[in-house]
Amino acid sequence: MRTNVTFDSAGLQLAGHLYLPDNEPATRRPAIVIGHPGTGVKEQAAGLYAERLARAGFITLAFDAAYQGESEGFPRGLEDPGHRVEDFKAAVSFLSVHDQVDPDRIGALGICASGGYVIPAAATDHRIKAVATVSAVDISRQFREGADGRQDPAIIQSMLATASTARTSEAHGESIGDLTLFPESEEEARAGGRHVFEGWEYYRTDRARHPRSAKAMPWSSVDRITQFDAFRFISLIGPRPLLMIAGREAVTSWMTTQAFEQASHPKELLWIDGASHVDLYDKDKYVTPAVAKLTDFYRSTL
Repeated sequence: MRTNVTFDSAGLQLAGHLYLPDNEPATRRPAIVIGHPGTGVKEQAAGLYAERLARAGFITLAFDAAYQGESEGFPRGLEDPGHRVEDFKAAVSFLSVHDQVDPDRIGALGICASGGYVIPAAATDHRIKAVATVSAVDISRQFREGADGRQDPAIIQSMLATASTARTSEAHGESIGDLTLFPESEEEARAGGRHVFEGWEYYRTDRARHPRSAKAMPWSSVDRITQFDAFRFISLIGPRPLLMIAGREAVTSWMTTQAFEQASHPKELLWIDGASHVDLYDKDKYVTPAVAKLTDFYRSTL
């Protein structure tokens, strides 16, 4: 059963979907907070994982980040890593007082960029008892170094220069527009390589297109993102358990590998053979084994 909920995150009302198992619990149940990929909304990958895990008996909460989807915040589409971390903690607060949730058995799952945001949230919030990621990305590292880690350093410097210009323009009451996130055409997307094309295909075609998912972000997002460091304090999660899941074909998998090396025990890394980064958002061939592993993980740790 899915219901619409709202909760506060640093003064902004966030919109969420709360999934309850079909059979009514006789006692309080474990619960899982699930964060969506960058540019995504709760109706996409986060909602798919929330629904699947609810079928396995967990109470799950997928929510739109502040400034995005149905949640409050202006400018629209802003990607603010500090607030994204706070959003996870606010979602935990919401679940911790829900009458069907056991507040001592709350876990968290982050997908893509949320796989980076969930790490500092869990590192500093001991109410999160078990942490998992799927296709984890440190969005700051992706902006600075590229999805494959090979980006020309001049690119981020150029973006930061534009972001600085945008802030001055805004102070004058003007705008230079937003940062476009996806190519306009399939031809342009394919020219950008597999990772760019798969992101375009997921967000811009009938595969998973949603009217509220972000197509652009304010330039003021860029300097906020660049100064962030998602995995710096990952070692603080231990001795609480950590599970990281990534596709062997994902161009971003190096970020999961590096984060996992820095993490303290107990920790586990699951590779999904044949899967790319975006494949783990919605392709049943890859989502099914990921959810099976997540189910076992949360059942044994919550």
